Amino acid sequence: MREHELVTTLWLPRTPEQIFPFFADAGNLDAITPPWLNFRIRTPLPVEMKAGARLEYSIRLHGIPIRWRTNIAAWNPPFMFVDEQVSGPYRLWHHTHLFEPSNGGTLCTDRVRYAHWGGPLVERWFVRPDVERIFDYRRQRLVELFGDANVTAPAPLAAAST
Repeated sequence: MREHELVTTLWLPRTPEQIFPFFADAGNLDAITPPWLNFRIRTPLPVEMKAGARLEYSIRLHGIPIRWRTNIAAWNPPFMFVDEQVSGPYRLWHHTHLFEPSNGGTLCTDRVRYAHWGGPLVERWFVRPDVERIFDYRRQRLVELFGDANVTAPAPLAAAST
């Protein structure tokens, strides 16, 4: 199984204590998930977010309905949490969310390790572009929700992928 990684970073002009509660509410997932995925939370809300919490949701990817179940593998408010796929479209999905105080705001880092069925062509033409597009949308929504037109990031916003 070949593993891939996507790392994105985004500086927001808010503290981790101001940003983390948004992520601690599973009901907010819809606000940062692209509409073309037809995202629906199946787990009754509210969900107490903590290590061991389980979430189930459905998406439509390229028109195909998919059920996805995740486990919160680590929970360290307001600085970090990890969600891992229990069942769903990937062979591996391990998503670490980091919230680090930085220059009066927060450096938000998403590190996703993933693996899928299919080879390099599937990665290049389908999976990677989809994952990048999803995280580009997420970045845009987070800036809309937590950014401030009067505050300039101390360093250029960066999106890195490996």
